[in-house]
Amino acid sequence: MATTVAARMTEQAYRELALTDAGKHTELWDGEPREKPPMSVGHTWAMTKLGFLLMGQLAWDEYQVRVDSGRLRRSARQYFIPDVMVIPTAFVRDLGGADALDVYDRPLPLVVEVWSPSTGDYDVTEKLAEYQRRGDGEIWYLHSSERTLTAWRRQPDGGYTEMVCREGEVRPVSLPGVVIDLAALFAA
Repeated sequence: MATTVAARMTEQAYRELALTDAGKHTELWDGEPREKPPMSVGHTWAMTKLGFLLMGQLAWDEYQVRVDSGRLRRSARQYFIPDVMVIPTAFVRDLGGADALDVYDRPLPLVVEVWSPSTGDYDVTEKLAEYQRRGDGEIWYLHSSERTLTAWRRQPDGGYTEMVCREGEVRPVSLPGVVIDLAALFAA
């Protein structure tokens, strides 16, 4: 039996697709476009709430927050749409204007994925490694139903330390002054 391999998409074709409604929630996995699956109510609420908590503590002239929008570029064949990301405003200015694709290839201070039944497996098994290869400062994985936040923090040697938080406050190392109260975040 012959195996059919989907045609790989060029980076330029992907970027053009991403700027259309048809490509609005499409990621690029090893050159193949993949539409992000629909998310559960709990997933959507967790990422939205975290986005607002972050926006309320960051200086808008220094940082911008994206919730389920914007893309991270790992390579010409890998583009991901994290659930939440914090972007230095200077990176946004460097894109070249309001009509540019909202995509970042430089490491970001904070990238977050939220557990969902439709994405839970590959968020940790595949996306985490790609975010670490990008060199993102801190990567979070929120699991609302388990009420946990797992954080991977980049170390000076390029490696990452992992910590699991179940209660209390979490302070992103890369965002001084920001405090996320897990009780408030996980409250219904």
